[in-house]
Amino acid sequence: MNPSLLPSLAWFAHIARHRSFTRAAEEMGVSRAALSQNLKALEHQLGVKLLYRTTRDMSLTEAGQKLFDTLHPTLDTIEQVVQNLGDIAGEPSGLIRINTSRLAAKALIEPHLADFCKCYPKIKLELTIDDGLSNIIADGYDIGIRLGQSLAEHVVAVPVSPEVSMVVVGSAAYFEQHGIPKTPAELNQHNCINYRFPGSGAIREWDFNEPGKKGRYFTQSVSGSITTNNAQSMTQATLQGIGLSQHLDIAIQKYLVDGSLVKVLCDWTYRHAGFYLYTPSREYMPSKIRALLDFLIEKRDGISLV
Repeated sequence: MNPSLLPSLAWFAHIARHRSFTRAAEEMGVSRAALSQNLKALEHQLGVKLLYRTTRDMSLTEAGQKLFDTLHPTLDTIEQVVQNLGDIAGEPSGLIRINTSRLAAKALIEPHLADFCKCYPKIKLELTIDDGLSNIIADGYDIGIRLGQSLAEHVVAVPVSPEVSMVVVGSAAYFEQHGIPKTPAELNQHNCINYRFPGSGAIREWDFNEPGKKGRYFTQSVSGSITTNNAQSMTQATLQGIGLSQHLDIAIQKYLVDGSLVKVLCDWTYRHAGFYLYTPSREYMPSKIRALLDFLIEKRDGISLV
């Protein structure tokens, strides 16, 4: 094989993975024009068309898809080996692509970005906020962060938050005017703020466990004057004393601490696994990933949920 082809093949793989000259150029720190010229030269050398391009769309030809399917795993392996060699030489470095839910980013990552960057100045983070469950291997991410109950199978997962609870909350002013429900059944006497799932459009039912060690899990529908598909809007309505809402405790921790929101129905609280960092494999884990994992575990141990 002609060694001069190797850089062009690597550039082609980046373009094919992103399906975009612009995104590939940004990632590689080169101009879009340079990538385009390089691809044309590669097609000329190989004597085949690799991409179909219009002003708005891009797709792989049959030959291009076949080449990409072969190059992609091979280049990933080479990148992993090179990274591991670099780890031996010095401090953790390189880019970590993270796919995380909105809540995990807000509660576990964003508050600590400055600390992490100070501890590991040679590591770059790329955050993608996605409330769906991403296939991190197929989508080109290094790690994902999701609730334990929603993890995909066959991944290596490490907890990076305590166990979380679904808590029913309201403002002190609301309870003073309308009273405090003693059981989930009494919620039908209260104005409850509903959450509509953006994807399915379904209204989320509230989660409960019956009191006692072996309490039965059940859900209950509620009703009220406000429905939203945004958790932050739901929180704001609750803070304003409009009604009750149910949240993951980690999402509203600061309001529970300062007393802006008060928990009720505590004996009926539904608890489940917290957030996990997951990766395709623990084998040959790069030091940059290990550094982030250890950092988040350290922060996890400092979280005390009310």
